[in-house]
Amino acid sequence: MPRNFLNMINRTMVRTRVIQSLFAYYENGDITPTKACKELVNSFSSTYSLYMMMLAFADEFATFAEQQISENIARARATHRPYTPNRKFVENAFSKQIFSNRALRHYMTDHNLSWDGGLDAFPTLLRQLQEQPYYQDYMSSPDSSYEEDKALWRKIYTDLLPGNEALNSALEELEVVLDMTNWTTDIDIILSYIFKTIKRFQEDNGADQELLPIFDSEDELQFGQTLLREAIAHKEEYDELIAAHLKNWDPTRIAFMDRIILYVSLAEIATFDEIALEVSLNEYIELAKEYSGEKSYLFINGILDEILRELKEKNKLVKSSNRK
Repeated sequence: MPRNFLNMINRTMVRTRVIQSLFAYYENGDITPTKACKELVNSFSSTYSLYMMMLAFADEFATFAEQQISENIARARATHRPYTPNRKFVENAFSKQIFSNRALRHYMTDHNLSWDGGLDAFPTLLRQLQEQPYYQDYMSSPDSSYEEDKALWRKIYTDLLPGNEALNSALEELEVVLDMTNWTTDIDIILSYIFKTIKRFQEDNGADQELLPIFDSEDELQFGQTLLREAIAHKEEYDELIAAHLKNWDPTRIAFMDRIILYVSLAEIATFDEIALEVSLNEYIELAKEYSGEKSYLFINGILDEILRELKEKNKLVKSSNRK
């Protein structure tokens, strides 16, 4: 089957992880650049594990609903009350396909992943789901098809789970139990990748349905490691560049995260000739908006413009730019 999937870890996420890793490197003070690179790689693995865990959620959640039905049957028998369960959700063809997926099962086993530490959230999540009109329509529909089953799960991943407090609490517990990082901060982007994955599921693929790879190639991993190493190696040089272009501003007053973003952006501009300058600049301006102060992106944009203007005048800018 032709490979037409997006990669799981894209360049934007790599840049984000490098910024976080460099921040931790200077905050910690006791780790080496080699260890920082190792922890960067581990952060990618942790993010990919969250992707796999959230795929496995479909089967785990359906299994929990099945257990609830079994308990309801037992209670009905004990009290001699009639009870005819609606099994449409627990027999959902998509969640069964998730359960049988070989790549997912192997990954979960090899990495000792399970939802055991987060099951306390399932009763709340199930009650919330049962209150949703789209779930009620699904359960009451006499029709049953793979596409209908898949559509329900697309709705769960895009409507029920994003921003869900019960899910976030479960992920906080699982981060501790499974020794993972960034799960609560990554969950929304991971859910968007789950949605893209579900769209590509086909019934005929059965247990061999292809999932997103962590990287399209090792180039993405190499990009992240090199970017982190260069940002560390040239810190003093970047500090001098930054200080030289501060206007009426004490260098010691620069926010720590702003300085980290400047280090990484300058490392990318200096190291990766093949990445268009505008791409690099725009990426770090957007990251500054997300991870630093309210107006930090304006400060970072201004400093980078001044540095690039000087480098261009001295013919030290290897990248071309459309910026004036």
